[in-house]
Amino acid sequence: MPSSKNIFIVASAGSRKTTLLVERALAIAKGRVLITTYTNENVEQIVSYLVRENGCVPSNVTVMSWYRFLLQEGVRPYQNHISRRGRVHSILFVPLPAMAQFARKNDVENYFFTGGDNIYVDRTADFVCRCDEKSESLIIKRLERVFAHIFIDEFQDFAGYDLDVVGKLLSSSISVVAACDPRQATFSTNRSPRNRQFRGSAIADWIAKQSKLGLLSIERQTECYRSNQIICDFADALYPDYPKTLSRNEEVTGHDGVFSIPIGEVSDYVQKHNPIVLRYNVNAQTINLRAINIGLSKGRTYDRVLVFPTKSMIDYYKSKDISKAGDVAKLYVAVTRARYSVAFVI
Repeated sequence: MPSSKNIFIVASAGSRKTTLLVERALAIAKGRVLITTYTNENVEQIVSYLVRENGCVPSNVTVMSWYRFLLQEGVRPYQNHISRRGRVHSILFVPLPAMAQFARKNDVENYFFTGGDNIYVDRTADFVCRCDEKSESLIIKRLERVFAHIFIDEFQDFAGYDLDVVGKLLSSSISVVAACDPRQATFSTNRSPRNRQFRGSAIADWIAKQSKLGLLSIERQTECYRSNQIICDFADALYPDYPKTLSRNEEVTGHDGVFSIPIGEVSDYVQKHNPIVLRYNVNAQTINLRAINIGLSKGRTYDRVLVFPTKSMIDYYKSKDISKAGDVAKLYVAVTRARYSVAFVI
């Protein structure tokens, strides 16, 4: 029997999943509530929504990034169960140096920590899990006393031992509600090989597994309030095994859908339609137009989008062969930012 305490909302782009998550948090009048998410930008969006809807962040609600949560609520309270160093200062967001890569896990100081008082980002959740085990679940027991409800946004970005931490929360007395779109897995909370079979869009398999174990219930949201049906259909074709998306945007502007334009017409197109320009990364050529990286555009809504695609994306646009699409998740994100039109520079 799936848990009614823990709910995972699996939603399509533009389904207002973050809004739904925050509305549910606001509806809780009793008990401490934590809302957490991967990126600082998403944290700011959630805080802005709370202030807009409620006038302020409610006194019983705490909003923090997942990394801050791990450090403040996981690493520091019981770190002395496996380490004799002083208070861990912060998380170091760098790839593991050679010394740490080849250190054994029982060499705690070199495996988890820098020469200073910082812990490596790729091993932070691992440390939390190990510390919880060594302390006979004191971390989870403390969290049960602190929070009655935990809401997690953008769960598709979770990976490695972060999934183990969430698994511990699912088995606790805390109610866990998470929102995700597995098709938008463009980031990753860490690069640990742990749970590698659930990386990217395969996070849906992890959710399904926990559901079968009775640890959570799945809610599906397939209605899109952002993009028109033509854009939704283009995006759905990238993930044919997922439920089809129904657009609730029926506005017609006279320039609606998915188009391609030659590079020589870009200037005129930009002048006429004023799209937001998206690129794969900073190395992409955008003929000096101001652009946003596709990954950073996640969660945003624009009327029109102009994409400077990778060669793989162009190949997919021409052939509709998914095997040629390259980074499907980023292509999906780029397309689903737009309300009315998406244009690819071909």
